[in-house]
Amino acid sequence: MHFSSSPPATPARPGELNPLDTLKSLLPYLWRWKMRIGLALICLVIAKLANVWVPLVFKHIVDDLQPTPAQARLIVPAALLLAYGVLRFSTSMFTELREILFARVTMEAVRGIALGVFEHLHALSLRFHLERQTGGLSRDIERGTRSINTLISFAIYSILPTLVEIAMVMGILLVRYAATFALITTVTLVIYIAFTIIVTNWRTALRREANELDTAANARAIDSLLNYETVKYFNNEAWESRRYDEQLRAWSRAQLRNQYSLSLLNMGQAAIIAMGVSAMMWQAAAGVAQGTMTIGDLVLVNAFLIQLYAPLNFLGVLYREIRQSLTDIERMFTLMRTAREVEDAPGATDLQTGPMRLSFEAVGFAYDERRPVLEEVSLEIPPGRTLAVVGHSGSGKSTLARLSFRFYDVTSGAIRINDQDIRDITQQSLRRAIGIVPQDTVLFNDSIHYNILYGRPTASHEEVVEAARAAQLHDFILSLPDGYETKVGERGLKLSGGEKQRVAIARTLLKNPSILIFDEATSALDSRTEKAIQVQLEEAARGRTALIIAHRLSTIMNADEIVVLEHGRVTERGTHAALLAREGSYAQMWNLQLQEHSDAE
Repeated sequence: MHFSSSPPATPARPGELNPLDTLKSLLPYLWRWKMRIGLALICLVIAKLANVWVPLVFKHIVDDLQPTPAQARLIVPAALLLAYGVLRFSTSMFTELREILFARVTMEAVRGIALGVFEHLHALSLRFHLERQTGGLSRDIERGTRSINTLISFAIYSILPTLVEIAMVMGILLVRYAATFALITTVTLVIYIAFTIIVTNWRTALRREANELDTAANARAIDSLLNYETVKYFNNEAWESRRYDEQLRAWSRAQLRNQYSLSLLNMGQAAIIAMGVSAMMWQAAAGVAQGTMTIGDLVLVNAFLIQLYAPLNFLGVLYREIRQSLTDIERMFTLMRTAREVEDAPGATDLQTGPMRLSFEAVGFAYDERRPVLEEVSLEIPPGRTLAVVGHSGSGKSTLARLSFRFYDVTSGAIRINDQDIRDITQQSLRRAIGIVPQDTVLFNDSIHYNILYGRPTASHEEVVEAARAAQLHDFILSLPDGYETKVGERGLKLSGGEKQRVAIARTLLKNPSILIFDEATSALDSRTEKAIQVQLEEAARGRTALIIAHRLSTIMNADEIVVLEHGRVTERGTHAALLAREGSYAQMWNLQLQEHSDAE
């Protein structure tokens, strides 16, 4: 379950999070459970009423046990003792009922927010994910979701009961006793809260620094582990350990400062409470000595002091935890406020199924406006035809695939499918119609079967096997001890580059899209496997609109049209034979690859 509402898109820098804005962001996730919240509030009030009545009953028990006729000593305390037990049980019972009612509210709210962050991250642009650090991002999300539970529970169902209890006790003290008692309690409470807020605000900066260092250390560790092979290639294990240890040392120093400040806060709170308790007991003892108060009154004041001490002490813990939770959660809410670079236009429609014509009309694009990648590129792929794009590295070939998927929006011009601008099409229906075999294949850390099935999760096992056969992968899978259930490892590292690429081909064939994009799909294959798969790729492309981005020119000889890109511009176009006859850039690349192939033999 999740909610469509989300926090505003305005980014918030760490440290600028407004607590009220945070609570407003939580309300949509809580409002669905308003009946449960209302019942929990009723249980809360009943539990606090019972808790406040316990010392009052206890006072009467003490007073009634003073020298009185024997019969009174038996009957009155017996009834009061029964009431005392009932009140004690009621306090616990209604507190637990409150927890039972509210537990689901908390869990569902955390689940909804975590899912919302997850979906929002998937909705962010490719640019965001290319710039992020996986380790730091995962740690921010983990800390944020954990802190949401703390924030919801403490802010809504700990502050309120504490305030209710303090208000009840203060009311009883004002009604039954001299105003001095209420004055001492109020002064102690004000000093305690002021001290707690001042010191905790100071500690928040220390906590934020520790969190940032923790995130940086985790990101550095994850980055190093993801590049395990590179570390080994250059024999840099000791270098990586030193860099990680530097980060850990800084984190350790920040954590120590954080702990020292916590001890200072706890000692200051204890001193304030001790002075308040001493002043109250002095006043009560004086009242008993003067005969204006009974022993039961002394016991009652003492019980109230004990009862107030726990909430007061908890208020300090509560404030610290809420502030720390806000510090932990602010990064995650910042993620949720990160604006989407690519969004569906208002009124966007689904792409219609059927034959599709893919057109690039004077397309211009730049990842950085200071360095254009594509300039005035115009291409057209009629339904059922194949167009190949070749060029040197950095010419903008793969950018065409990313723009077709609308990972980015074009800077100028337009990309159309059947004369419909893809910016007016829903992203889901657009990507549902396009299948891609990328140059750099990344697999999930799961089985080969799962990774192929990912192309169409509703497909049967037989369809998965058929796709594997088409990608010349089936016999290899059967040779493995666990067959289709073989785990591929993190990012598919247990498979060779060619094996990973064949899994990607099978996955795309299973998707069965109307438009196929092969982004150097056979670049990691040896010549023998490439020739075997090439027939299958041509068969898969038959009847579909296909865009082939190629490095090896031998793979695109049969394309209906070949386009040469140089520095983001189309410099040549035509069939394989026509381009060779022109003796231009394409012919030079062809002759160079023939020479390389000849030298390799």
